[in-house]
Amino acid sequence: MLQAMRAITFWGLLAAIPSAVLSAQSAEPGAQTAGQQKPEGTPPASSAKQEVTSPHEVQLDAQHRVITAGGFVKTGPIVFEDASEKAGLTKWTHKMGTPEKNYIIETKGSGVGLIDYDNDGWLDIYLVNGSTIEALTGKATPPHAALFHNNHDGTFTDVATKAGVTNDRWGTGVAIADYDNDGWPDIFVSNFGKNRLYHNNHNGTFTDVAEKANVTLGNWSSGATWGDYDGDGQLDLFVAGYLHWDFNNLPSAGGENGTTNAFCTFRGEATACGPRGLKGEPDHLFHNNGDGTFTDVSEKAGVADKPGYYGLGAVFADINNDGKLDLLVGNDSTPNYLYLNKGDGTFEDVSYASGYALNEAGRETASMGIAVGDYENTGMLDIFNTTFSDDYKPLYHNEGDANLTDVSYHVGLGEVTVPFLSWGDAFLDYDNDGWKDLLMSDGHVYPQADKYAWGTSWKQRPMLFHNKLGKEFENVPAVEGTGLAVVIAGRGMAVGDLFNDGKLDAVINVMDGHPVLLRNVDPNKSHWLELKLVGGPKSPRDAVGSTVYLTANGMKQREDVISGGSYLSTNDLRPHFGLGQATTIEALEVHWPSGKVEKFTVPGVDRIVTLTEGTGK
Repeated sequence: MLQAMRAITFWGLLAAIPSAVLSAQSAEPGAQTAGQQKPEGTPPASSAKQEVTSPHEVQLDAQHRVITAGGFVKTGPIVFEDASEKAGLTKWTHKMGTPEKNYIIETKGSGVGLIDYDNDGWLDIYLVNGSTIEALTGKATPPHAALFHNNHDGTFTDVATKAGVTNDRWGTGVAIADYDNDGWPDIFVSNFGKNRLYHNNHNGTFTDVAEKANVTLGNWSSGATWGDYDGDGQLDLFVAGYLHWDFNNLPSAGGENGTTNAFCTFRGEATACGPRGLKGEPDHLFHNNGDGTFTDVSEKAGVADKPGYYGLGAVFADINNDGKLDLLVGNDSTPNYLYLNKGDGTFEDVSYASGYALNEAGRETASMGIAVGDYENTGMLDIFNTTFSDDYKPLYHNEGDANLTDVSYHVGLGEVTVPFLSWGDAFLDYDNDGWKDLLMSDGHVYPQADKYAWGTSWKQRPMLFHNKLGKEFENVPAVEGTGLAVVIAGRGMAVGDLFNDGKLDAVINVMDGHPVLLRNVDPNKSHWLELKLVGGPKSPRDAVGSTVYLTANGMKQREDVISGGSYLSTNDLRPHFGLGQATTIEALEVHWPSGKVEKFTVPGVDRIVTLTEGTGK
């Protein structure tokens, strides 16, 4: 049934593809007009590791800057301000490898986790750091991760050393959740090398229990996500694997007989090698035993990644609305995974049948981050993946029953995203009008992008798209001097209400730079509601896996409590609803992980309300 429905939606979509896009299919391989989709059958654009020698049209702005580092306007809507320095975040610096980025492990960057670690009602910020060869070999002090405590006055103080969460390893991702249901959020950090599981001690400090918990692994772990896949009330952990990396056996740019290794070039120029041509690292699903330990059930559950794809993004979410958490894995240069939860401890791989494995043109992409959200307010989760430069970023529209259709070009997300290499992504209602907008962080993996006329750049500006009633996305211009005009090597990104003012902000982890805090200063006067959910005895305590439906203005919205996603990051776990001009909530319904469904009433709008399972109707 799923395959049949997929076929229908595919051919229906094919009929709707603009003729300009279809005509591009006959172009010479690699010859892509700026903004057009690459010809079907060419190597994956992800790919970055394919030799492309045909000329590209380069988009330049009035100041002759490539569009990824320019295109600013003098006046326009001001949505975000760069509050990084004012907040105190610029005192910390991310470090990963050398500036030359000769190896792929030096290019991927790290994530951001938003966490109220001290339960004071204000979000704190955990920033993962990378490392260097010198630090790994004991020849230099390792770069530290940061835990920025929210001072409630617009500033933050780094307390990572006092809290015991500096990591001091080659860090990649972070997933926040209360895995032991004690009411305090914990921190999982994925690394190259052994992973960390920081248990919250309830006193401002953490203890690394990863060895005891059996979740250390040991090579290159990437995206992580928490979710109760088997419905026992305990949060389980999925960890994607990227590459099997060996510093003692580094990939060589030279091929046989002195020829150039095609996996170490981009547009004919020498670059870091991989991921193609290198061995992938398997994925792992850890079942929570409820006693502080976990059991690796990857093989039994059917999510072990037998082909060895290059996993980056990962998120548990209910894609087919059956009340069970499904699993999405975004893979670099290889097909994506969508595993549907069968409810018996195993998953069904519907990656191809669902339409999620490939993009609209039937090509693999270099998937980085995953954003899930109901952008049309239809009650079904849609999926947006960030990808490499020279490729558009696919938006998979949920047709129901886990049938997904890539609609990027049809909703305005195709042409404009092509020059950008994008990482963190999130659906967020920045103007509180009741429609989920889209934000992403950007930055290249090759410093050589600034040397050659590739039409892109090493440092890039973030992109924000305004949702126009669920029908299309409009690019919000980057006004000079504002947050959207910062040009950075962006990587992981998390969004949340950092100042408890009902406006969603964003934190971006910047490769070899200071983090960027995009504070939401949009002047709208729309109303809003945020919820802190507390699960009952048969649900995870932090309610991860819950779905909330809210009706206001005659419109029904959906929000899900998700740990993980974006790129190597974790957003605010509190569901946020923009209400437009509505001052009353018509209906509020929570679907808890236990399967219990409850209706709640709230005392008003423009506030943060705590809802506890078992206290509704």
